[in-house]
Amino acid sequence: MPVSAATPLIDLRSAAFGYADRTVVSGVDLTVHPGEVVALLGPNGSGKSTLVRGLLGLTEQHGGEVLLLGTPRDRFREHTRLGYVPQRHSLSAAVRATVAEIVAVGRLPHRPWWRPTGREDRAVVAQSIEAVGLADRADEEVASLSGGQQRRVLIARALAGRPDLLVMDEPTAGVDHASQLALADVLRRLAADGTSMLVVTHELDALADVVTRIVCMDAGHVDFDGTPAEYGAHLAARGHGPGSGHHHDDDPVDLPGVRRVLGGGPLDPTQEAARD
Repeated sequence: MPVSAATPLIDLRSAAFGYADRTVVSGVDLTVHPGEVVALLGPNGSGKSTLVRGLLGLTEQHGGEVLLLGTPRDRFREHTRLGYVPQRHSLSAAVRATVAEIVAVGRLPHRPWWRPTGREDRAVVAQSIEAVGLADRADEEVASLSGGQQRRVLIARALAGRPDLLVMDEPTAGVDHASQLALADVLRRLAADGTSMLVVTHELDALADVVTRIVCMDAGHVDFDGTPAEYGAHLAARGHGPGSGHHHDDDPVDLPGVRRVLGGGPLDPTQEAARD
């Protein structure tokens, strides 16, 4: 069901998420509207990854109200409408697959398992590959691509699902400067086409002209939500220079079964739990 322009993609009111009896994130108010590109920042352990996983249904909701595309989280079933791009890209050289074959995985939830790929599926796959600037590499094996190009393949795979919101975890991390620029250019083009995005990142400089809002987390709470210009003033008020106050790595909690829940495949690593 298409989401109307008036319906927020994400709407949190005093939301809390955690693991078993441990609440990691609490009291979060956050709204993401269609067309927005929101950067989510925060120091290591601030709760940003727990928050994202809560949106994806991978952590428990401990309280508050969580609406995904207008539907309460506990009744939300259209998970392909939230396209997820993980930080850890591991397109194994042991699996022989082309770019087009990887991206086609994003179409699997849209047809019965017994129905072969159709004309619409092939068109969507081609459009998704074109969107990330890899049309000339569609028939190449992913093992031959650079790390930055493999990251773009995963973005294309998520796009092939035709999501209403792209959720990306550190899309520009772990690649060289040239690849960061190429990835930022991909996100810039997607934003210009109206793609809504929630991006966990610490490479804010590379995305400075892409993001429309910045949300910062600290100690499990949102401590800033505003425009990039307002973020500069926020840092100045805290006595930090730009980029010095909210660098981060992944929260140190990974969940088992991420591959299964997110509709990945043998090319994605299974993330084992390491609760702290």
